[in-house]
Amino acid sequence: MDPIELSITIDRPREEIFEYLADIANHPEFTDHYLKEWHLTRVDSYGRGAGARYRTDAPRQRFSWGDMSFVSVEAPRRIVAVGRGGKYNRIKTYAEWTLEPAGHGTRIEFMFETEPALPTDRLMEGFGYRGWMRRNASKGLKRLRGILEDNEGRGVRATVAGL
Repeated sequence: MDPIELSITIDRPREEIFEYLADIANHPEFTDHYLKEWHLTRVDSYGRGAGARYRTDAPRQRFSWGDMSFVSVEAPRRIVAVGRGGKYNRIKTYAEWTLEPAGHGTRIEFMFETEPALPTDRLMEGFGYRGWMRRNASKGLKRLRGILEDNEGRGVRATVAGL
């Protein structure tokens, strides 16, 4: 899938937003409307190596489990996560959050892309997945702004499975 690129400006200092995003346990708070049942892959949920597994609540997805791990955490400006999803976890995923100062706030640029392994995986993504993902990621960024600016709309943080 071609990259989805979204941006939003949040009226908070860049360092504060970075600290929030660098803790993967916080991500379900603003993405739980389309990424469900989050479980951390290790006890330490902050920084490089932190990861989580989740279920994508997309239509017509028979193989909805995916994961992501932070592979690059460059304070206070960039976080990169890679993962896999789909049938047999064969679809690679890449997500990146870039934070830049913008006036009194911070501009967050979010990019997400997938690399389907087979033509059938590309075909399944062609049935509206890109638009669905764009809409839900955009809503997630708006929810993130609500959480950080107004402390409203908080969801549940992810935990290690069974704890």
